[in-house]
Amino acid sequence: MKNKTKYTIILALMILATIASIILTFIPLQKACGASEGCSIVNTSQYETTLGIKNAHIGLIAFPILAILTILELRKSHRYQKRLITLGMLLGSAFAIYFLYIQFFVLKALCKYCLVVDIGVILSLGLILFFEEKIEGKK
Repeated sequence: MKNKTKYTIILALMILATIASIILTFIPLQKACGASEGCSIVNTSQYETTLGIKNAHIGLIAFPILAILTILELRKSHRYQKRLITLGMLLGSAFAIYFLYIQFFVLKALCKYCLVVDIGVILSLGLILFFEEKIEGKK
């Protein structure tokens, strides 16, 4: 997979994650999800915050930053940008795996927007780890 293709896919996933975070932050849960869906259970549980900050609000900050870093990487590649993107995806994936565990095994309820975010971050990390580009100067 070409480097530009990989980062274009990651950018699309970060834009989707940002949109999901916007929905969870600004649209009332009854309108976004419906009363009978798992979104209400997940987003009103004790797990809706991390260190006192709503998870959706963290996403509103983290995903646009990762999207901007990805855009910069697409425009002109720099090692530090790749490292920051990789670090962001590692941290995001650790949280995503934790949140997926909470949804599936603790709450036994799923939020479709949370799933978009969690799966998107994990897929992005997979792209970074499993589709490494060739480093110039090394054979």
